[in-house]
Amino acid sequence: MRVAVVSESFLPTLNGVTTSVCKVLDHLRAEGHEAIVISPAAGAPREYAGFPVHEVPAFAYRQFPVGLPSPQVHSLLAAFRPDVVHAASPFLLGAQAMAAAGRLGVPSVAIFQTDVAGYARRNHLRATTGLAWRLVRWVHDQADLTLAPSTASMRDLALAGIERVERWGRGVDLESYHPRNRLTPAALALREQLGVGLGSRETVVGYVGRLAPEKQLERLGALRGLRRVRFAVVGDGPSRPQLERRLRGMPISWLGQRTGTELATAYAAFDVFLTPGTEETFGQTVQEAHAAGLPVVAPRIGGPIDLVDSSHDGFLYQPGDDRGLRNAVRTLTDDPALRLRMGEAGRRSVIDRSWASVCSELVEHYDTVIAAGRPARKVSRSRAI
Repeated sequence: MRVAVVSESFLPTLNGVTTSVCKVLDHLRAEGHEAIVISPAAGAPREYAGFPVHEVPAFAYRQFPVGLPSPQVHSLLAAFRPDVVHAASPFLLGAQAMAAAGRLGVPSVAIFQTDVAGYARRNHLRATTGLAWRLVRWVHDQADLTLAPSTASMRDLALAGIERVERWGRGVDLESYHPRNRLTPAALALREQLGVGLGSRETVVGYVGRLAPEKQLERLGALRGLRRVRFAVVGDGPSRPQLERRLRGMPISWLGQRTGTELATAYAAFDVFLTPGTEETFGQTVQEAHAAGLPVVAPRIGGPIDLVDSSHDGFLYQPGDDRGLRNAVRTLTDDPALRLRMGEAGRRSVIDRSWASVCSELVEHYDTVIAAGRPARKVSRSRAI
């Protein structure tokens, strides 16, 4: 199979979209498929997993490269002659690629991963929320199949009038994120650094992710004053200066961006995982935390609804309910036995979600749209924004 992966984000930018794309490419290489990558210009490597990477013109928005429409996209697809186009979190670049695929008679699969309409709501842009959903619909109407990561996002897409939607989750590295890592010298050393050594009665509440407005990390302020609790924040982004000012005086360690074994060590040093954002279409860090054997606290909205079984492997609280958030964290930090039971339940909940299994499901979706076929066509403009 020949797969053209068109991604709105790729290396060196690190986020959920990039991670998913890299895992898909690793799987395609392992299974003997052929692929190319088309992404916004941001200094990407010239190849990944043995596949060529082609960059197209882009502009920077909030430190994030945004791909621009370019005739290069059509030329690359025509030259590669893919069996299917995979559009990762499609926006301007992905929309152009799927339109080009339609003209070439190539089926396309769009991966819904970024809550564009949620961004409009968060920024109080009520007049543009409808426009945002029209944009999402215009982009995804060009796909033969849209894959959504959660039941919540599937519902949102259906309400927006987007058809041909199936659910496709994300995999998790069950070896890198494992409860046994808690006893490694690196994890014990990091806990010492955080002020929680062996025999300490204090607990570590951790967060992993981008430090940006949509992650709503300022809600950590609701936990100010909790006894015997320390906080560790892994990640970086444009909101870090404001967050450090707003949360000044709390026992927070800002650990910066971590990847690979350093990221696995960070999870291993936590006792509880917290993700306070209400715009997560999936919640990959929730799966990583569960794989590491951690109970998770998250708002009852979006992706976490599918990933956290409240009162079994963590707690879900109502969005905006700071008292509920505080009570959930306090319950876990006060009860080591409960943390252990919930952490074990979380590990069991993800044991069948390896990346190999999840990517095999994706290839089955490719097979479905390829088998259905499509004639070469001109993309309809009737529903364009």
